Amino acid sequence: MTLVFRGYDRKALNREYNNREKVPDAQVWLARYARESERARRELTARLDVAYGSHPGETLDVFLPAGHGPKPVHVFIHGGYWHRLDKVDFSFVARAFLPAGVAVVVINYALVPTVDLDELVRQCRASIAWVYRNATSFDGDPNRITISGHSAGGHLVAMLMATDWAAFGGLPPDLVKAGCGISGLYDLDPIRLCYLNDVLGLTPATARRNSPVELRPSTARPALIVVGSSEGPEYFRQSQDLVSAWRTHGAPCELMSMAGHDHFSIMGELEHPDSQLSRAILAQM
Repeated sequence: MTLVFRGYDRKALNREYNNREKVPDAQVWLARYARESERARRELTARLDVAYGSHPGETLDVFLPAGHGPKPVHVFIHGGYWHRLDKVDFSFVARAFLPAGVAVVVINYALVPTVDLDELVRQCRASIAWVYRNATSFDGDPNRITISGHSAGGHLVAMLMATDWAAFGGLPPDLVKAGCGISGLYDLDPIRLCYLNDVLGLTPATARRNSPVELRPSTARPALIVVGSSEGPEYFRQSQDLVSAWRTHGAPCELMSMAGHDHFSIMGELEHPDSQLSRAILAQM
């Protein structure tokens, strides 16, 4: 047996990160995401497929709460290991926040391998810059932007919280007021060493510069790192390592384990506003 990462051989590491194999009803949950999202787009007031850049993948959907006046803005970032899924699979998250008068933006980005991970991260940064610059066009408050994301989206949340916004676009350093990573990935070294890299094509250098555990948060803004109690040990390790690393930089970073949830069921929390996870994210606002 040849070990490739922290006591794992490649086969064992593959098992740790293959969520669709680990969770027996993964496809049931994915179908539910899509079904509930289609219903949300039909029933909720929204501006769909708004371009925030020139690439066809650079689009977003804005879900609008009732009423007028500056509203908090929450941006959600989908997962799919950077090469699957789409914003249309996660429109349902708007239901968690609209009742509280929050404008909800669900972003898309181009998927690997049509772009590399560096470009994918740049696109996500560009989406946040667009939201800041255009928030008033949908009655949003540019000074009250929070973010969340699931799985690879959790990784992207952490990358956004580690962004030098002044260098990226002359933007305020505290553009993102708080973030929540849900079942996220924050150390890409094991990703580079398992089956996922057959698609992602990460090099050691790419993995390092896109690993939030190796980066500093740009400001001391709150980060909530959430993991389901039924996730595998590597997902717990990923979450714990980020919290430990960012606390050493003075960031108020909190770990929350959600009892009874696996990698897919945890997103069901955002189907309604009174769940534990919805309330925790709303509290960040």
